Amino acid sequence: MDMEQFRARLLIEQRETVEAIQQAQQSAAPVELDQSCVGRVSRIDALQQQALAQGLRERLTIRKRKVEAALARLDSGTYGLCCACHSDLEPELLNADPAVVFCQECSTARQ
Repeated sequence: MDMEQFRARLLIEQRETVEAIQQAQQSAAPVELDQSCVGRVSRIDALQQQALAQGLRERLTIRKRKVEAALARLDSGTYGLCCACHSDLEPELLNADPAVVFCQECSTARQ
């Protein structure tokens, strides 16, 4: 496994995730309740969009933490090892998601 290639992918994903979180925060801004500016239906739609943006921001924050944890594992020399059984992670799993923490067997057992 080329660890520097995984590091580069993780750093790019970290940067993109931070940018997406910032965009989601703007979309999740409080909705103005002044009816003279926005009709009731438009306000309800804005509230729904705000809720979706908040959910997206939460998912992105979790993803950011996973990516940061993967980068920390790279720095500590434990990247590419299952966090449960400490066996090598399958290359297919790392290629699909460089922040993966469990091998296929442990992942299946946890579900």
